[in-house]
Amino acid sequence: MSTPPLAGASMPPGAFAGTQAQAAREVNTASLCRIGQETVQDIVFRTMEIFQLLRNMQLPNGVTYHTGTYQDRLGKLQEHLRQLSILFRKLRLVYDKCNENCAGLDPVPIE
Repeated sequence: MSTPPLAGASMPPGAFAGTQAQAAREVNTASLCRIGQETVQDIVFRTMEIFQLLRNMQLPNGVTYHTGTYQDRLGKLQEHLRQLSILFRKLRLVYDKCNENCAGLDPVPIE
């Protein structure tokens, strides 16, 4: 049984490479948009967790309060804020890369 010839065998080597590069660019932009969407969802989730921590947290205003519990919650809050900052930086990188990939495209008017 013989194997069928490759689809690109009759094309010159340079013609197929340009098509692959264009397809890879489009897929890359689409995957970047997916990563951006997931990052936004993570940001919303982390923000909800931060507000929940703040709602449950009592401020030490002279009332006898367990400082260990307060320090634990404060540490969690600071960790969530640090992670939120990282997520915003990641989202900015994805946004800049998507804009760079789409810079040469002409806008299509919506009808």
